[in-house]
Amino acid sequence: MNILKLLNRTAVALIFTLPPAALADDLPTFRLTAKNGHFSPETIAVPAGKKFRIVIKNEGSTPEEFESIELRKETVLAAGVTRAVVFAPMKPGTYKFFGDFHPDTAKGQIVVK
Repeated sequence: MNILKLLNRTAVALIFTLPPAALADDLPTFRLTAKNGHFSPETIAVPAGKKFRIVIKNEGSTPEEFESIELRKETVLAAGVTRAVVFAPMKPGTYKFFGDFHPDTAKGQIVVK
């Protein structure tokens, strides 16, 4: 077998055996906690023009939803669940998000600089 073909097959096999998180480890990651109808921190500052992810952990005893109408993102988290949301590169600005189960108190913003 040609060494180039062997290397290509090995590389493809390696890519398909790695967990998706291992392929995205170079993404800037920001943490967000939902608990008792509030998000912490309420403001997340991220770099403009770069893909990033927010890892959201629901430390509350009830479900919460992370939602941003502006960014067209939403995810529901049962109590105790942690989930990552990946964002495409964004232009500078302020983008609001909220918790759909506690819209009056679970509010925050992503500030892109």
